[in-house]
Amino acid sequence: MEDHNVFAGAFVDRSGERRKDPDWLAEAMSAKDTRFVPVWGDHCLVGGDPAGAVLLDRQQIEPFIDDDNVIFLGLFRNQPAFAVAIDRERDAPFEELGEFKDLRFLGTVLPPDEANLAAHARAIVLWHRTTLFCGKCGSASQPYAGGNTRRCCNPDCNQEIFPRTDPAIIVLVADGDRCLLGRQSSWPEGRYSTIAGFVEPGESLEDAVRREVYEETNIRVGKVRYHSSQPWPFPSALMLGFVAEAMSDDIHLNDGELEDAQWFTREQLQSGETGLPFRISIARRLVDDWINGDQA
Repeated sequence: MEDHNVFAGAFVDRSGERRKDPDWLAEAMSAKDTRFVPVWGDHCLVGGDPAGAVLLDRQQIEPFIDDDNVIFLGLFRNQPAFAVAIDRERDAPFEELGEFKDLRFLGTVLPPDEANLAAHARAIVLWHRTTLFCGKCGSASQPYAGGNTRRCCNPDCNQEIFPRTDPAIIVLVADGDRCLLGRQSSWPEGRYSTIAGFVEPGESLEDAVRREVYEETNIRVGKVRYHSSQPWPFPSALMLGFVAEAMSDDIHLNDGELEDAQWFTREQLQSGETGLPFRISIARRLVDDWINGDQA
């Protein structure tokens, strides 16, 4: 088992010290070895067989560069890398090089480092698109620090705005040789997954695990152990995975968020009769690790 989840891994040297160095950024933008990640709407460019992320040089991306749509991602494979946001209202470019695909698909085919780069690029491009105004005074905002933050244009405010990340817990609740899984009505028939929910203000991660599990299934949880995490840029979640020990077993759908919840044995999950989460998700890794002997 890899020690990181899909989209995770420190493959990009984010080089935070260079974000506010305009001279270095300008030189990097023009360097022949610099690579650009085009993000058309919310899709990234992939091509080749086997599939790989298509990274462009400055000459290729030049027609799509504006004053405020280029974001410094860091050093990727020791080369400067920038994301470039391309409006979805334009026809998809670079058809001769590949095809723009959704990140969920890319997570299944790209090498781990390219999946991490694509997730990074997509997430920050989408954040810029939804953060055009200052949340403090309502004035327009503009990219700052190489596109890694935004700055309010009102000189009396001058607020620096940081990318939004929404922490969410996701937990495999175990009771001996059974685990607790639930399903939402919108999911494909027969698919079940681990319990998940967003962390609320003033709440620890462990408290969020206990609250979400009880709210959704009526199960009380005791011991909680951290497992791993996964950036999930759909659009901006950070999934924090846990394994927890059940202290009760009477399921009741308290808040109505789930259509159903059940206890499953390892044998039931291995039989193939129950649909499991997408393989790229931390939910699937939690289930697979438990099937293979991980204990609460």
